[in-house]
Amino acid sequence: MSPTLRDWLALNALPGLGPVRLAPLMRRWREGGDLAWPQGWLAALPASLAQPLRLWLEHPSRSPITPAVDAAIEWERADPRRHLLHPGHPVWPELLTQLPDPPTVLWAKGELSVLSQPAMAMVGTRRPTREGQDNAVRFARDLVGKGFCIASGMALGIDGAAQRAALQAGGATIGVLGCGVDVIYPPRHAPLFRELLEGAGLLISEHPPETRAHPRFFPRRNRLITGLSQGVLVVEAAEKSGSLVSARLALEQNREVFAIPGSIHNPQSEGCLRLIRQGEAALVRHVEDIVGDLSPWQVPISTPESAITPPSDPPGRPPRRRSAAPGPMGDEVASPAPSTEAAAIERPASPLLAALSDAPTPVDLLVELTGLSVADIQLGLLELELDGWVVQTTGGWVRRGR
Repeated sequence: MSPTLRDWLALNALPGLGPVRLAPLMRRWREGGDLAWPQGWLAALPASLAQPLRLWLEHPSRSPITPAVDAAIEWERADPRRHLLHPGHPVWPELLTQLPDPPTVLWAKGELSVLSQPAMAMVGTRRPTREGQDNAVRFARDLVGKGFCIASGMALGIDGAAQRAALQAGGATIGVLGCGVDVIYPPRHAPLFRELLEGAGLLISEHPPETRAHPRFFPRRNRLITGLSQGVLVVEAAEKSGSLVSARLALEQNREVFAIPGSIHNPQSEGCLRLIRQGEAALVRHVEDIVGDLSPWQVPISTPESAITPPSDPPGRPPRRRSAAPGPMGDEVASPAPSTEAAAIERPASPLLAALSDAPTPVDLLVELTGLSVADIQLGLLELELDGWVVQTTGGWVRRGR
């Protein structure tokens, strides 16, 4: 038996049982071990937490946490665009399960299908230069064009510019808040909140409705921004910017980190330059640099209009390749063996295959020979490799003998 929505709300309302203490119990429950609901949980919790939970389970009318549970249920029922998300919900973001302290319940408002799209977090200073703001707009639009949803914190500066650009480009965005989803913070972003809720946008928060913004909430909000995303793009950040905290969280969560370089004379570029210099972030000049550095399973293969369903492998196809790196659930994805059926089928009419020979050909030369983008070439090579037509060697790619 699994916890219901009311059960998750009760766990979330238990005083003293925060995400850190709850995380090991959630892991045991997800792994299908001995943590059956509710007896296994009651046995695993300390007495100070098991007793109030047992009271709620057996005598909810006498439990002090019942009003909070009932209020949350009523909040969701009052509006079809309000949602309560929890582990086991059909669109619960599975990437959040990798966090050392995943949330128990998320309050959400807006377009829920946005969570089915791969997300790229965009963060940066609240006081961007004109160049920084222009970069935020350009990269947000380009990422939307590649099928990504933009995740950010609805803050002034880079956050707002990126999220507004994503919406104006016909894409989707997720606003992760350090307050309740019905609280507009900062107040100057009231038009952006309206635009997001009227378009393909979703607001989410760990905090119940009407919770006011507080400085201590924002670091924990940042872990959700990065945790939801395939990677994090730092657009413009000072030496001691909060965006560097997001970059550190992303690295700890094993997410890809990217940074846009800026002038060495611009104080708002010092954070990005430091990330690049220390090897903690990949330098990016355009969106193809991001797509090229992501593993194939992280790269959406659909346009924004059809990006509701995340990319998946056709039946019978080996998993997408990501060598010596964690897969979407933290495990390693092995390089697939060449298809044994490839020899029995006709050679595909591929410009990549035509450009390759027995001599290793690097990707940059394939760009010149075929006129394809780096992203298209990498995806094409992956498909050909999975079918056994090409193989990567020292110096580039070669065509396999047939």
